[in-house]
Amino acid sequence: MKELLHRYKAVVFDMDGLLLDTETLWQEAEEALFAAHGGVFSREDKLQVIGTSFDFTARYFAERLGEPPERGAELVEEMTETMYAALQREVGGRPGALELVARLRGRVPLGLASNSPRRLVDAALATAGLTDLFAAIVTSEDVVHAKPAPDIYVEACRMLGVSPAETLALEDSASGVAAAKAAGLTCIAVPQYAETDVTAADQVIDSLEALLAEA
Repeated sequence: MKELLHRYKAVVFDMDGLLLDTETLWQEAEEALFAAHGGVFSREDKLQVIGTSFDFTARYFAERLGEPPERGAELVEEMTETMYAALQREVGGRPGALELVARLRGRVPLGLASNSPRRLVDAALATAGLTDLFAAIVTSEDVVHAKPAPDIYVEACRMLGVSPAETLALEDSASGVAAAKAAGLTCIAVPQYAETDVTAADQVIDSLEALLAEA
């Protein structure tokens, strides 16, 4: 941790699958959506949409379920309602994530950069008891372009008052890594799925617990 504090003036966390263990909840919501529309949500489907924008997911779902493209947004909204209800019940942290936040809190500014909409982010953080721990919370609704565009990370750095070059991003998806690198941040990737291509990251680790070991 001493190395992190010496090298970076701020740390920005992705939320789904990196900070919080929400991917299981997403998986259940996605499977329920596909089942309701006569489909089966596969692991390949998961790998295609993980970490992507809702616009991308809407197009993908519509195509996979044989629906007109204009129905995509409705499909995503249906899934979002399921997810919102789940997030209000229970949300846990990924291995080492909550410990890392606690260790860094008060020593370096913390930000959150999520491709999820604001109400899902707010619900997840509230359930996990993390609402007040981040000086900057940026969602897909706060910028023009979601990840993999750099907008979310650029805005997070602006709100934190730090330059991207002095900021560390923690990500778990290919689109998240692409966004962080395009914004000029150093990025450490902690992929939840072995098949996720995060080779563009500056470093890849198995768990955030590895960063705790630096303390």
